[in-house]
Amino acid sequence: MNRADLLLGLVSGAILMGYGVCALFFLRFWRQTHDRLFLVFALAFGLLGLQRLALVLTEPVEESRTGLYVVRLVAFLLILGAIVDKNRGDHGGSGPTSTAASARAP
Repeated sequence: MNRADLLLGLVSGAILMGYGVCALFFLRFWRQTHDRLFLVFALAFGLLGLQRLALVLTEPVEESRTGLYVVRLVAFLLILGAIVDKNRGDHGGSGPTSTAASARAP
C-alpha cells in the first residue's frame, strides 16, 4: 500500500463518518418531529455512507463500479424528492409546518 492509498482511505473514512453523523442527526430530528423530510434525508445520507464504504472496499478503477454511483444518484434523487414533497405540502408529518397550517385553518 502506498501513500496515496493510505490518504484515500483516510479521506474516505472521514467522509463516511460525516455521512453517518448527518444521518444520525436527521434521524434524531425525525424522531422529535415525525416529519417525513428528515426521515428521507436520514435514509439518503445512510445510502451515501454505504456507497462510500462499498467504493473503498472494491478494487480501484473498475468499470463495474458504475453501479455504486447509481446508489449515489438514488440518494440525491431521494433528497430532491423529499424537498419537492415538503414544498408541495406536508402530507405525512406533524412538524412545525403542519401545526402552523392547522392553526390558521378556519
